[in-house]
Amino acid sequence: MIVPVILSGGSGTRLWPLSRKNRPKQFLALMGGETLFQQTMQRVARMSNAGTPIVVCSDDHRFMVAEQLQELHVEEASILLEPVPRNTAPAIALAALHAMTTDPEALLLVLPADHLIGDSRSFLDAVAKAVPFAREDLLVTFGIRPSGPETGFGYIRHGEACGAGGFKVDQFVEKPTLEIAEGYVASGEYEWNSGMFLFGARRFLAELDTHAPDVARAARATYATSSRDLDFVRLDAETMATSPDISIDYAVMERTDRAVVVPVDCNWSDIGSWSALWQASEKDADNNAFEGDVISIGSSNNLVRTHDRHLVAVVGVEDVVVVTTPDATLVTTMAGAQDVKTVVDELKRAGRREHLFHRKVYRPWGAYDSIDMGERFQVKRIVVRPGAALSLQMHHHRAEHWIVVSGTAEVTCNDKVFLLAENQSTYLPLGSTHRLRNPGKVPLELIEVQSGSYLGEDDIVRFEDVYGRS
Repeated sequence: MIVPVILSGGSGTRLWPLSRKNRPKQFLALMGGETLFQQTMQRVARMSNAGTPIVVCSDDHRFMVAEQLQELHVEEASILLEPVPRNTAPAIALAALHAMTTDPEALLLVLPADHLIGDSRSFLDAVAKAVPFAREDLLVTFGIRPSGPETGFGYIRHGEACGAGGFKVDQFVEKPTLEIAEGYVASGEYEWNSGMFLFGARRFLAELDTHAPDVARAARATYATSSRDLDFVRLDAETMATSPDISIDYAVMERTDRAVVVPVDCNWSDIGSWSALWQASEKDADNNAFEGDVISIGSSNNLVRTHDRHLVAVVGVEDVVVVTTPDATLVTTMAGAQDVKTVVDELKRAGRREHLFHRKVYRPWGAYDSIDMGERFQVKRIVVRPGAALSLQMHHHRAEHWIVVSGTAEVTCNDKVFLLAENQSTYLPLGSTHRLRNPGKVPLELIEVQSGSYLGEDDIVRFEDVYGRS
């Protein structure tokens, strides 16, 4: 069996303001109706010899991963929770240790969750070509046939052929200048480094022991202290923090003599910037890629994405990126799209929150949208999934009013439990112990009006919580 390992820890800062720490690009529907994470899961589900997938993700995204798996009706998956980010080498090592608990000879197909593959059939054919190499204890990386001299990717120089469809890896090369990239493409000896791999779990750990023993030791210690939490495997933060922060390329692939590259032409993109998304998108007659309510007059070669009920008009512009969300707007050129992450750096320095959260924040029970706020008040639109409940909690600094818009609410307020139907409301005094639950079969939507001296999300004391947050 081939065990898919889906790495879902990226932050996607170059796709701000749509991609944020609370909901990074792998969990967004950037191309089509499904998220990049869901597209990756569906791709591996087409393999006849696929085992139970392993997802490695941030602890902050655990319920988002679980919800998106449920939407795909994926009932069996192992979800490893990273308490601290330590790059791809430690993440893959932990996945290897987990896979070997059920199959010591497991092959791991390692895939980033945030890549786009337009031709899944060609990619899966390349995986089939790679299996014999992996069975021979070789470490396979998938190289993307270059469509042009890209400077945003690393490259792999292939050496002599070593079997049907594979080549020995001669060299890994960092992101080149345009002139050097043009030479790489003209030579026919280089592929883009995709960050996708196939190898045996046992062999990878042996190579890690040889080339990056500190990573191997930390991974074994971290996995040995792991614990089950609902449907998740929770990893110990203190132990994992002892691991070096290092990628699989630096830790193993650039050092081993067992590396093989299998070239593949599968319409691949890492969607690493807004210009990359524009290149991968369908375009109109003027080479524009639009999503949302957009009016274009005399404009070409643009990417414009706008949120609900927000009109964007572009007049006489070329090679421009415009992205709007309810709380932020980005305007840049295609050439400047690679530098969007500097905006995120500036937001961090300024102590702002627009790089962390959208106005709409997802929670394991549903979501809330902060639709208005001012001094001593805040208004939220809250949606609770059927059967879900918020924690039993209280606030030291604010009172709340709840008005039910649709559905039915079960409200706990101190020692009282009662139901609210559409158009009914209730008041929750400051300091009261309360809970909101949706006992129905349709989503519960309500408006919450908060008032008080402090309205931060950290003014919550949880007494009971089915999601383990108390």
